[in-house]
Amino acid sequence: MKKYIAIICSFVSCLSTLAQETVYPEPAYKGLLFIKNATVHTGNGQVLNNTTIQINNGKIEKIGVDLSIPKDDVKVFDAIGKHVYPGIILSNTNIGLKEIGSAVRGSNDFSEIGELNPNIQSIVAYNTDSKIINTLRSNGILFANIIPQGQLLAGSSSVVQFDAWNYEDAVYKANGAMHFYMPSLLNSRPRGGGFGRGADAEADPLKAAMDRIEKVKSFLREAKAYNEQSKKNNANLKFESVKGLFNKSQHFFVHCNLVKEMLIAIDFVKEFGFEVTIIGGSESYQIAPLLKQNNISVILQQLHSLPTSEDDDLDQPFKTPATLQAAGVLFALTDEDGQTTGRNLIFNAGTAASYGLSKEEALQSITLNAAKILGIADRSGSIETGKDANIIISEGDILDMKTSIVIKAFIQGRDINLDDKHKQLNERYKKKYGLK
Repeated sequence: MKKYIAIICSFVSCLSTLAQETVYPEPAYKGLLFIKNATVHTGNGQVLNNTTIQINNGKIEKIGVDLSIPKDDVKVFDAIGKHVYPGIILSNTNIGLKEIGSAVRGSNDFSEIGELNPNIQSIVAYNTDSKIINTLRSNGILFANIIPQGQLLAGSSSVVQFDAWNYEDAVYKANGAMHFYMPSLLNSRPRGGGFGRGADAEADPLKAAMDRIEKVKSFLREAKAYNEQSKKNNANLKFESVKGLFNKSQHFFVHCNLVKEMLIAIDFVKEFGFEVTIIGGSESYQIAPLLKQNNISVILQQLHSLPTSEDDDLDQPFKTPATLQAAGVLFALTDEDGQTTGRNLIFNAGTAASYGLSKEEALQSITLNAAKILGIADRSGSIETGKDANIIISEGDILDMKTSIVIKAFIQGRDINLDDKHKQLNERYKKKYGLK
């Protein structure tokens, strides 16, 4: 009996550790909302000075300099001296699926056993009570693409907004992309020729990788034939789950970095006609014109990192965004540093702005470009009439660590609470030690 009581107490303790702070989702805001006297960075390359944004029932209705503001029954925020931006988008993350790394297994739900799991939907495992979410909101990140991890076909990702009670409320675009984790094509044969580890396949890792890639292609050929049938005798859940790839309602996200891996991604475009996005793409600068030619977009995984090859320039990761921009490749930036869990995304963009991009182009890589790649640009990613009012307000330049202080954030017009665990602990210990 004592054993069961101990287990229950441990479980309750774990729940309290993972519980969300006293920060609740805001109800929908009905009526007019004005943000006036702002420097507005629209996300599409424009900067509008001394501008007013009129929001009606969560949608951006008007943008202008001399908009009249009614005196009654409206909410007004004076942003004089402040900078206004679209809500930042984290294009590739497992936030809400992974909480405490490998330390607490019960808080992790980001991968599935097996190599072919296209039927997995990451959104159903998404935890809106993750403590990490509020720390992202404090940094201006209001949206994220929640991805499954795994081997080969890992399942589909969904875009969420960070102000929700549950995953049904959070979902902004469901199952928009299928994820393929490309086997590494580094020909890293083990010392001694690979023998002595027991498997012939290990002796030729390149052949083993190509065999696994062919396994995916064979699966997709069968799925295509299945979905072209007008009448199906037996339902196949895995074949059904990739139907969106063939009717273009779903993108094919390929996780890879090397040139030869990206060339195989191009093969998927040519054989199946998929809309392909490369996630990683550290060597994408080498074949930027080819990527543009095949209409392949890129999500650069981690800007603050060492180059892939020892022969590359040390600052090559910083320069790659400008190379893609010059070639006309649609690209976005993300932050996959396990220590920052996405919080440094805007500073990755700031680094890119120091290595060839303009500041507005760098901003676009974490707003409108990301929205285009994720299929939500009709509703988000820029401050334009008709779009959802997903807006952040900063004391200064959001790409600059010194002045990037987010003081307000709106998701679909809702004025969300920017408190988080870090701020609460800061206040706690200031109080304890009598600090101002």
